[in-house]
Amino acid sequence: MTKKELFEEIKNNLIEMEEEVVEELCKKSLEMGIPAKETIQEGLIAGMEVVGQLYEEEEYFLPEVLICSDAMNMGIDVLKPHLEGDVSSDKIRAVIGVVEGDTHDIGKNLVKIMLEAGGIEVHDLGRDVILDEFVNKAKEVEAHFIIMSTLMTTTMEGMKTVIEKLKSEGMRESVKVAIGGGPISQRFATEIGADLYTKDANEAVRKIKEIHEAA
Repeated sequence: MTKKELFEEIKNNLIEMEEEVVEELCKKSLEMGIPAKETIQEGLIAGMEVVGQLYEEEEYFLPEVLICSDAMNMGIDVLKPHLEGDVSSDKIRAVIGVVEGDTHDIGKNLVKIMLEAGGIEVHDLGRDVILDEFVNKAKEVEAHFIIMSTLMTTTMEGMKTVIEKLKSEGMRESVKVAIGGGPISQRFATEIGADLYTKDANEAVRKIKEIHEAA
């Protein structure tokens, strides 16, 4: 089996939710002397990108995405001890959470999974997050992004409050803000001065990387 064929096998088995096969193929990649980082990028992340597309096309739903994510994590567990050097120093760092007053977190969890699958370091604050916590955590981890979601119109204004707090802390230029959720729109994002609005998890990963690379 060539390296290219192995990457294709890892990708396809991840998409097919074959967790144990993915784990064994990642072990095989190490036996073949393939750098762990290359296997993660060309096999695992490539597979999750397809999973994201299938989710966008409504061929896969949250349960399938979660199982695929488990398969990816099993592969990463095998490869992580073999990563060379400090690969995390140049990672995009993001703080994510559902704004105060809202406990609907399925969408937020999906975005988190896809961000992590895309190699982004995610600090998850959970749901019903006190607004100050977004700014405090972003300051603590030197985050590049704050990502907020809500499914309720009554809590949308909390996103604007977080942006205002970033301004008052002198952090607005260094921390980009992404928002999403059922009642959120591009118009609302523009009104409150958010940097990014996306409709789904996979688009969020793509656009966050684009914004970070352009910065």
